[in-house]
Amino acid sequence: MSDLRDPAPYDALLLLSFGGPEGPDDVVPFLENVTRGRGIPKERLKEVGQHYFLFGGVSPINDQNRALLDALRKDFAEHGLDLPVYWGNRNWAPYLTDTLREMTAAGHRRVAVLATSAYASYSGCRQYRENLADALDTLRAEGLEAPRVDKLRHYFNHPGFVRPMIDGVLASLADLPEDVRAGAHLAFTTHSIPTSAADTSGPEPEHGEGGAYVAQHLDVAALIAAAVRDETGIEHPWQLVYQSRSGAPHIPWLEPDICDHLEALHASGAPAAVMVPIGFVSDHMEVLYDLDTEATAKAAELGLPVRRSATVGADPRFAAAVRDLVLERAATERGIAAERCALGALGASHDLCPVGCCPARTPKPAAAGADSPYA
Repeated sequence: MSDLRDPAPYDALLLLSFGGPEGPDDVVPFLENVTRGRGIPKERLKEVGQHYFLFGGVSPINDQNRALLDALRKDFAEHGLDLPVYWGNRNWAPYLTDTLREMTAAGHRRVAVLATSAYASYSGCRQYRENLADALDTLRAEGLEAPRVDKLRHYFNHPGFVRPMIDGVLASLADLPEDVRAGAHLAFTTHSIPTSAADTSGPEPEHGEGGAYVAQHLDVAALIAAAVRDETGIEHPWQLVYQSRSGAPHIPWLEPDICDHLEALHASGAPAAVMVPIGFVSDHMEVLYDLDTEATAKAAELGLPVRRSATVGADPRFAAAVRDLVLERAATERGIAAERCALGALGASHDLCPVGCCPARTPKPAAAGADSPYA
């Protein structure tokens, strides 16, 4: 009988993330990496980098990934899962290509990949797959036998991702003044993206306007709101809102913005709000600045009491969920049926991104999908 705790055929896990600067001198080079090919002048990048300079030029994301690495290694060791965990970034050290080169030198031939993005979209999924393809091409051009990489499925509705966020909302509500707590609204926030990218996210045409990106966030928001109602006995009004828009003004992006939403809540007489960053795995710069700084300042200006609930980060339940995702995919690759944990109405996501999933404006090769040339 096959052991469902066996990670075979995988011999390593790669944590794949965005990356961020770790000092003032890193900020502009980091932003050059992020915006490469867009022709943005260095002076403009210095302006954009002011958010980072407010915090000493340091993004919290790298330290948070180090904490997640520690949590994953601890969980794996405690559960007898002999699977080394590596870390590579798209835009800053440790760079993805360097990490894959290190993994290749260590003899790893089949790698499971966890991206620090839980939802379907071009920037949250396919772009990571394109980065993997670019890195594999570089290794092959160097004459190396690059490993096969398999990206783990979207985990937005895995209990180990959802439950910590429920607890974060409950803690934030409890921290509000008692006289406004019961009437507090929940503002579920995620990164805004162009509506054209949202509409083409995921393979499921039945999602309609907003595509899988919006549908998945709405499903998670409804799950959390229902759990909060069940545990408090209070039905808190809620809405999905957006933040961190960075595109040209003439291009439609998902709305409403969190600051506009706070103004609308105040105008409607809402007594308080909890901002719930369901679109983010950890408290990186979009959370630290756009919510904790900008949106919180807007709420103070309005006289609207707000709290910001916790992201999942390195919560042990999330580390256990990653172990679950690895073993589930490993069993599937060995031809064994495995339980696929998922809450809500949408069910467990696909293992293999279908052809045409979350397309880019300019088609590029992508690894770890049905259309991948890297199997």
